[in-house]
Amino acid sequence: MHATQFSPHGLEDEIPHYPVLYQETIQFMKPRSGGYYVDGTLGAGGHAFGILEASSPDGKLIGLDVDPQALILAESRLSPFIGRYTIRRMSYTNFMESMQELGWVGVDGILLDLGVSSMQLDTVERGFSFQTDAPLDMRFDPDNPRNAEDLVNDLSESELANLIYLYGEERYSRRVSKAIIQARPLKTTQQLASVIKQAIGSKYSGSRLHPATRTFQALRIAVNGELDAIGKVLPQAIHTLFPGGRLVVIAFHSLEDRLVKEFFRKESTDCLCPSQQPICTCGHKASVQVITRHPIQPGEAEIASNIRSRSARLRVVQKLPEF
Repeated sequence: MHATQFSPHGLEDEIPHYPVLYQETIQFMKPRSGGYYVDGTLGAGGHAFGILEASSPDGKLIGLDVDPQALILAESRLSPFIGRYTIRRMSYTNFMESMQELGWVGVDGILLDLGVSSMQLDTVERGFSFQTDAPLDMRFDPDNPRNAEDLVNDLSESELANLIYLYGEERYSRRVSKAIIQARPLKTTQQLASVIKQAIGSKYSGSRLHPATRTFQALRIAVNGELDAIGKVLPQAIHTLFPGGRLVVIAFHSLEDRLVKEFFRKESTDCLCPSQQPICTCGHKASVQVITRHPIQPGEAEIASNIRSRSARLRVVQKLPEF
């Protein structure tokens, strides 16, 4: 299928963020003039720009993000479309509040680009990366009362081990947790990374993955409540779509992608009863059609220009007419 090409218009030169799977997102969203759209993870506005451009002259968009730095950049980036977009500082789990405020009864497309953005990773003081030393923060929303330092220094050894195992899928979580407890208090990213490397570095010999990567992922997910938020927003998104509307989700690690995949599978299936049960008693009816049988991944050219895109997985569903 040939996709109409849209350009981010030199976005990478203007702001410190390049939207992942940009062409694919616009292709699958299918923005149209007069349509209503939600970008629940606005970031610096790259995908939103493409949606507004493709839905000219009168498509409308709500853009949400909890990061005030991102909203400043997005406001500047979307300035050519003044009057057609509304930006709010709030979690995507509350996107229906903005819809009600504007009198929207439904939408034609919703985008969720999950995870941490490049500009957040590259802002040293945010503490998302251990490549440079910074406070253990990791908050998307700076008003969040709990940061990574709180978790590292306040949780019990078993709580910390369970968190690292569940959200980081780190097989050596108990070894990491024990080392952290013994080294506390920890205040900076490189202090924590060093403790983890000393605890399990030999287990990662020969691997391109830094020993601290999974633990940092786990802390970030826990600080921001990312998996809970995904579970909360997906049903709302399906409910809000107009018939024929599309939900596009970009995930960056297996936990996110698994949640999205299983939810899409469930909502695209009529009956959820056990296969051995002869008669359906659940009454479940499919509300969406899966558009992407397999997740869409970045091509070699995109990965070469943005190595952080390599783990991205894009999935799409479309609301069925009868719903």
